[in-house]
Amino acid sequence: MTQVYDVIVAGVGGMGSAACWQLARRGKRVLGLERFDIPHSQGSSHGLTRIIRLAYHESPAYVPLVRRAMLLWKEAEERFGERLLFTTGSLDIGPEGGDLVAGSLAACSEHDLPYEVLTAAAINRRFPGLRLPADHRGLFQPDGGFVASERGIVAHVTLAQAAGAEIHAREQVLEWSPIAGGGVRVKTTRDTYEAGRLILSAGAWISDLAPALKTTAVAERQVVGWFQPTDARPFMPDTFPVTILDVEEGAYYVLPVWSTPGVKIGLHHHRGERGHADSLSREPTADDEALLRVCLARYAPLANGPVMALRACLYTNAPDEHFIIDTLPGDENVIVASPRSGHGYKFASVVGEILADLAITGASRFDLSMFRIGRFAE
Repeated sequence: MTQVYDVIVAGVGGMGSAACWQLARRGKRVLGLERFDIPHSQGSSHGLTRIIRLAYHESPAYVPLVRRAMLLWKEAEERFGERLLFTTGSLDIGPEGGDLVAGSLAACSEHDLPYEVLTAAAINRRFPGLRLPADHRGLFQPDGGFVASERGIVAHVTLAQAAGAEIHAREQVLEWSPIAGGGVRVKTTRDTYEAGRLILSAGAWISDLAPALKTTAVAERQVVGWFQPTDARPFMPDTFPVTILDVEEGAYYVLPVWSTPGVKIGLHHHRGERGHADSLSREPTADDEALLRVCLARYAPLANGPVMALRACLYTNAPDEHFIIDTLPGDENVIVASPRSGHGYKFASVVGEILADLAITGASRFDLSMFRIGRFAE
C-alpha cells in the first residue's frame, strides 16, 4: 500500500532539514528524502561553518530574513542542546568607493543597524591578522558571525524526528508526478509515496527534479581551505570577525579558527567551473590551493601557513544571484527552494519556516516577490 504524507521534502540539506522540523512541529506528517548521508559532503552545506551577517550588501531586503533566521537558529540550538550560532562581528572590506562597503552601509542605514566605518589603518590596528592597503576601508557590524552548518542540519533533523517526521537517507527521488484531483506522487530508488504537497530542496540537483530551472539554477564548483596561522590568537572567534574582502584578486571570505586548526578562506565563484552537479570534481587540487593563498599572502600573511584541509562544495547560481522560493509553474502543490547562489545557508532556518508556511497556508509573512521563478521571463 502506498504511504501517504501531508508533505514530502526532497533534499534534506540546509533548507530541507529546517523545513522538515518546521512542518513536523506543527503536527504535519512529513517525509524527508535525501539521496546521500545526513549530513553529507557532496553538496553545498558542509565545510563546518557558514557566515551569517546583517550588513547585507546584496540587498537590504534580506535583512528582515537574517533577523528572523538568527532567532530561529538560537531556538534550534536551545532545543537541540548544542551551540550553533557564534557571534564574532562581520567586516566587509573593499576599495574606496566600491560597491561592497556601499551596499553594506545601505543595509545598515535602512534597517538602523549599529556599524562602524573603518579606515585600512584602523582595521590593521584593531584586527592584526589583516594587512590592508591604505586605499581600502571596511564596515564593521557587531552582530555578524557564523553558523555551524553541518551541525545545523543534524540539529534540524534530530528535532524533526523528535516531532514525528520520517527521514530517509540514501534514498534518491527519481521522479514525481501530479495526482488527479490533487496531490503529488513521488517515486524513489526504494518505494513510491504520495503527499498533498512536495517541497523540492535538492540544491545543486534541483534541475533534475524541476527541469524548468535548468538554465536558472546552475551548479558551480567551489573550494575552501583551512590554513595554519603562525600565530592563532589574532584569528580566534573572539578576536577575528567573519570577513569579506573585495580586492583586485577577487571576492574572498575569511572565517576564524574553529573546530579545525586553521583559518578558513574561500574565493567567491572560485574558478568559475559550472555544469551538472554529478560532473563537477569534489577533489581539491594544487591550483585550488594556490588561488586561496593569493589572498592570504597579501592580505592575511599571518594565516598563510601549512594547509590543514581543502574541501570542494557546490554553489547553485541563479542569473541574478538571488534565491528562488516559489511554487512550480503549472503545479501549485510543488514548492521550489533553490538556488542559493553561494550566500544562502545562513537563511536555512527561516527558509524552512517559509517553506512550511507555503506548504500549509500557501503564504508567508515575508515578501517573496524578489524570489519568484517568473522574474527571469520578464
